[in-house]
Amino acid sequence: MTPPQQTHEAHGHSHSHGPAAPVSLHLRKVIAAVLIPFAAAVAVGLALLWPGSTPAHERTGVGFDRQTEQGQVVRIERVDCKDVNASQLPSTGDLTKPQGREAQQAETGECKKATVEVTTGKEKGRTFVEVVQPDAPRQFHVKQGVVVAYAPDAPRDLQYSVTDVDRKFPLTLLAGIFALVVVVVGRMRGIMALVALIASFAILTLFILPAILEGSNPLIVAVVGASAIMLIALYLCHGLTARTSVAVLGTLISLLLIGLLGSVFIGWASLTGNTDDNTGLIHGLYPEIDMSGLLLAGVIIGSLGVLDDVTVTQTSAVWELRQADPSMGPRALYRAAIRIGRDHIASVVNTLVLAYAGAALPLLLLFSIAQSSMGTVANSELVAEEIVRTLVGSIGLVASVPVTTALAALVVSADRQAPEAPTMAPYPAPTGPGPGSASPYEPDSVPGEGSGPGLGSAASPSVPGQNALTRKLGGRGRRRKK
Repeated sequence: MTPPQQTHEAHGHSHSHGPAAPVSLHLRKVIAAVLIPFAAAVAVGLALLWPGSTPAHERTGVGFDRQTEQGQVVRIERVDCKDVNASQLPSTGDLTKPQGREAQQAETGECKKATVEVTTGKEKGRTFVEVVQPDAPRQFHVKQGVVVAYAPDAPRDLQYSVTDVDRKFPLTLLAGIFALVVVVVGRMRGIMALVALIASFAILTLFILPAILEGSNPLIVAVVGASAIMLIALYLCHGLTARTSVAVLGTLISLLLIGLLGSVFIGWASLTGNTDDNTGLIHGLYPEIDMSGLLLAGVIIGSLGVLDDVTVTQTSAVWELRQADPSMGPRALYRAAIRIGRDHIASVVNTLVLAYAGAALPLLLLFSIAQSSMGTVANSELVAEEIVRTLVGSIGLVASVPVTTALAALVVSADRQAPEAPTMAPYPAPTGPGPGSASPYEPDSVPGEGSGPGLGSAASPSVPGQNALTRKLGGRGRRRKK
């Protein structure tokens, strides 16, 4: 019967599910020799490119570039649209066209006259009237929070107008639910993931955006900022380990590939990055900003989040395979882990394509309404930007799987830990025949002989593999003389 102590030790040795064993000191030094200069270069880049204050400019009053205050709807009255002159288009009587239908509805429908009170700013408490047409997509209700635009140069009655609704409370509540779910499910890892998310957002808002506005090269700023985000996020979430360091190297190589491909194809396809009202406003306010470089910076930063997921997954897969079977060499590890990576590739690429397609869905719908051919749609700069963004990011994601898998397989295979000396669990003295009789564990042993602690003695029963160990160590059991 096997003693309880032996059972516990054997089970603990063969079914360990704890963290992976640390790599050797030599291998840690090699990884540090690669990553420490990279981290130092990122720190130097942050220091050199760190922006001062955002360049001042005179507000244009267009789009987001206007002064805004908070307000609240205090009263709503229903009035005839004709009485408040809500119609901005003359009625043509032609109801087959959108302009005619809108004009007739504005002239004959029932409008709402909302009284809005300004709740922030120098003129807090001031009220103004906003007319809401019946076909307006946004309808107001009493006590609803709104965002009002302030134009100081306009006539007093026209200085304030409603531009949007206040969504701070539902967005804050949703963010709180998200944080709660992450912490409940992820526990300490979830907390560290939230800290990494806050740090990433801080780098984006405090470094990347102001540095680009200050006139720094958008590509260089994006590479430095994305590298800082990568280092903080990966090491905070997954620890300062060799496994994480390999994921960092794989992510870095993939980011460089994305940057190279993006630079080549954005220039080759003559993409300017100035395709809508927002980019046009940015170019008008800050003409020194390289808009094509800004497009490339967006490709790099947008691909970083999915890259982290892929590289960490592949590195963990290699480490777990090595821990499950320490005899696997680099080729066997690579072949086994790449099969996991292929499954990951299919889902990740599909996710990225659908994410970009979802963002461009109104644009695609507009082309569908215009009955444009697929070639015409793809050739337009608006869609071509999304195509280049999607395909370049997807190529980087796909390439990160074999690159990271190969790196991880080489690293764990190159690790040479000192082998542990073979140990044997103690066995109790056999029960049964008394002294002087043959051992039931070793039929040909001499009764009463070899009672010392040496191998092959009657008091030291053999176990599976003990004879091989005895031959390896040079010992021989004693046999009965004939």
